[in-house]
Amino acid sequence: MLVRNATLADGRVRDVRIEGERIDAVGRDLTGAGEVVDAAERLLLPGAVDAHVHFREPGAPHKETWRTGSRSAAAGGVTTVVDQPNTDPPTTTGAAYDQKELCADDSLVDYGINGGVTPDWDPETLFDRPVFALGEVFLADSTGEMGIDGDLFEDAVHRASEAGVPVTVHAEDATLFDESARDRAGEGTGRGANADAWSAYRAAEAEIAAVERAVEIGVDAGARLHIAHTSTPEAVDIVADAPDTVTCEVTPHHCLLSRDDLRDLGTFGRMNPPLRSEKRRVALYDRVVRGRVDLIATDHAPHARAEKETTLLDAPSGVPGVETMVPLLLAETLDGPLTAERVRDLTAATPAETFGLDRKGRVEAGMDADLALYDLDSPRTVRGSRLHSKCGWTPFEGRPGVFPEWTLVRGERVYDGAMDTFGSTDGANVRR
Repeated sequence: MLVRNATLADGRVRDVRIEGERIDAVGRDLTGAGEVVDAAERLLLPGAVDAHVHFREPGAPHKETWRTGSRSAAAGGVTTVVDQPNTDPPTTTGAAYDQKELCADDSLVDYGINGGVTPDWDPETLFDRPVFALGEVFLADSTGEMGIDGDLFEDAVHRASEAGVPVTVHAEDATLFDESARDRAGEGTGRGANADAWSAYRAAEAEIAAVERAVEIGVDAGARLHIAHTSTPEAVDIVADAPDTVTCEVTPHHCLLSRDDLRDLGTFGRMNPPLRSEKRRVALYDRVVRGRVDLIATDHAPHARAEKETTLLDAPSGVPGVETMVPLLLAETLDGPLTAERVRDLTAATPAETFGLDRKGRVEAGMDADLALYDLDSPRTVRGSRLHSKCGWTPFEGRPGVFPEWTLVRGERVYDGAMDTFGSTDGANVRR
């Protein structure tokens, strides 16, 4: 394929020639055989690397499968995903890793598989597999009930450091949760529930304290530490002021939604960590813009609509997001403070660099031809019914998004936006 006259994230207009799975050349007036695509006045971005998804297989295919989740990723310009360990069985042993990798054979996009930590985990067999990272290691319970205590966490971080494996941390200190706030949840269900009680319950202070302690342990162990779904500006600042071996991610929902939105979202806005105050959201977004945040990841955590249509205390935590991450961020560049370069760095270049994916995240010769083409002049309204996740809903209903015209994974077209059709390329494990 030869992509002509594409606008790159930095504003340069270039041709991009693809040979096989790789980008062969980036320049002006290139020639080449095969398909020629006129990308004039279109934005060409490297495929996004979503370092935090929950594709639910094995164990809960009614919520999501590798097939549906990876299609949703491709339709949102995401070409690499990293799946978390809180499935059934949890990915805490070599055998469980092998079982999940069999499920991942259905993936349309490239992928990594994280290992997890529980009291009965088996680090010897787990680290014998090509785990992408250890984690998310849960310092408080969430979906899958994999919360562990501080001693086990410290031991796991040291073991991972010795094995040369990065550690991704879900940092909340459950001892600082406000149990009295749970009593304010009430009996409302679904969108009529008092979801703000969940934000009051899993208080911001619980995250801040846990991040501070996790960073201390990680630095002491010489580990490569990554803080997942950082939801408070205070926690971002802790990471930003730490050594370079510590990084953090922010989700689109913590960046764009706040407790003010919970009146409409109800239980569909329950997630861990929860949404924060509008004041904290604005401060978090500011840090994303200014470069204090390393990367954006979605924490794509789908649940069936019927599972969310219950009381706040009974509803599962999590929202889908892998298909809307890049489209929402590109919409923010139209009249907001984000730039296309910052979106590229947050969603592709820095995630790839952070986790050692040497051929991902950049539009350069020699890189994998993971690419997505966007028309910034044609945003559309986000509708859950038009998305491809199995859950069929989104917390971003009605917001503008710039979706890709097409998406390539290693040179193969896996998604055609005009036809809303998918290719048949098999995704590959990026650690093999």
